[in-house]
Amino acid sequence: MKSFYIFLLLVIVSSCATYYQSNFTFNQEFEHGKLNEAYATLQKEPAQARSKKKLLYFFNCGLVLSMMGKYEESNDYFEKAYLFGEDYRINYLNEAASYLTNPTITSYKGEDHEHLLVLYYKALNYLKMHNTDDAMVECRRLNTRLQQLSDRYRSKEKYEHDAFINLLMGIIYEADKDYNNAFIAYRNAYTIYSDDYSRLFGISSPLQLKTDILRTAWLSGFTNDFENFKKEFQMEDYVYKPPEGGELVFFWHNGLAPIKAEWGVDFLISRQGNWVYFTNVQLGLSFPFQVDDDKQRSGLASLEVVRVAFPKYIERPTYFSESSVKTDNGSYVLQLTEDVNKIAFKCLNERMGIEFSKALLRVALKKVEEREIKKENETLGAIVGFINAATEKADTRNWQTLPHSISYCRVPLPEGQATIHFVAKTPGGREVDHPITLNIQKGQTLFHTFTSLESSYAGYNSQY
Repeated sequence: MKSFYIFLLLVIVSSCATYYQSNFTFNQEFEHGKLNEAYATLQKEPAQARSKKKLLYFFNCGLVLSMMGKYEESNDYFEKAYLFGEDYRINYLNEAASYLTNPTITSYKGEDHEHLLVLYYKALNYLKMHNTDDAMVECRRLNTRLQQLSDRYRSKEKYEHDAFINLLMGIIYEADKDYNNAFIAYRNAYTIYSDDYSRLFGISSPLQLKTDILRTAWLSGFTNDFENFKKEFQMEDYVYKPPEGGELVFFWHNGLAPIKAEWGVDFLISRQGNWVYFTNVQLGLSFPFQVDDDKQRSGLASLEVVRVAFPKYIERPTYFSESSVKTDNGSYVLQLTEDVNKIAFKCLNERMGIEFSKALLRVALKKVEEREIKKENETLGAIVGFINAATEKADTRNWQTLPHSISYCRVPLPEGQATIHFVAKTPGGREVDHPITLNIQKGQTLFHTFTSLESSYAGYNSQY
């Protein structure tokens, strides 16, 4: 054990930089819209593809390439990310070592919503390449992952259903002319918005989704559903009219997802028999541990207070508050479908009990070992104390190039070339207009995304 700590002193003492700070150059380039430079920065560190952060490397490469319009190359990285999620196995040696150092020694396995969104981007890439068949493959993968998510959680207060992913599945089915399954997916999305999303995230069902439900119910021949939903939506005047030309499905990726930071919490230690209690009165936290090992119990008996590092999210508020797509025939509001920021906070909050327990156990084991070594060698014990302090670190890794939120609308367009205007508006009323020229064939569905990288948190001023 002594040699292990000396080894840690020489090669594992970590800095206090967060994941964001350790990738500062890439983050600055990305947030300022310098996509070529950002991708070049990623490629300068190919070792990341074999590191504990390789999943995030795949995420970032895939997303940047997608924004650059290199959809095939993007999907190569997203496929690696998907396969990592499918094949992930716990390395128990690293897990054990993390209790003597910190959780960053283990491979980052990704959050639930991140594993769903990687398939969203992959499917969207295929749709932009007019490859509906491969988009359908991702649709089936999404369905499997949604089932896994639902099976993992049983509480109504958990993030166990994703309305946006169900909506996306409906869009993919409809692009494949499978109106029956499209209607089912849209209906499922509406149910989740009405229940889980309205309660957990304050997001109600988009008006566009209600129109999608009515349209696919009509096209599927579901007359009763069509009439019932018209009444439920208070849209009795709705009449389906096929577009004369084609349609554009427009996604707005607004802002930037939250970043993970670190915060320290002090816990008072009390003992009762074989039980040790870690308590923070201000936060209303108390974690009991049963300790049967005499050496550990003796070590903990000498402690009064411990300080533990935990991860926390920092929101990067959006710069723009609303947007629309304007054509010669009208204006179409982009409607919120997914609040990635709120879902990220929810996912972390759901497992904070586990995070607290693991971190407390980690610090307790460190302190006990430090005390035992000090009994034999005061100097070595001091070195171990320094190592313990240096390696006490929260896991601040997450997919930070995701958008803060996702909105969408469906826009009818005439056949041929058309110029639309994407208009984003700030809370203060300032508007930014981006003209976009598209070519559409009769009966075709085009897919387009616009990403606003501005953040009122960071003050960046780039748009893509």
